[in-house]
Amino acid sequence: MSTEKVLLGTLAGIATGALLGILFAPDSGSATRKKISKSGSDYSDELYTKFGDFVGSVTKKMVGMKNEATDMVEKGSAKVDTAIAEATSNGKPKTQEANVPVLHKSY
Repeated sequence: MSTEKVLLGTLAGIATGALLGILFAPDSGSATRKKISKSGSDYSDELYTKFGDFVGSVTKKMVGMKNEATDMVEKGSAKVDTAIAEATSNGKPKTQEANVPVLHKSY
């Protein structure tokens, strides 16, 4: 089971327990409503913070993947440039050195 699911389940269990504890408390209706409102606000703030942390971690991973992809493209481009340079050494394409005709289209 993933960490996010365990965390979400734990938060839901805590919220449910707190709500039931408040509802069955021997306070007046207005005091109970204030407690529920405060608890809801606290859980909302905590969830907002957790969501911000989650978005930050996903963003960090995406930036890392983008950087890796950029590095791979640069390395691949360098290899292609090297291969082209080797293929065209002596000013002639390797196909001409091997007596392979190079077809040119004229438009």
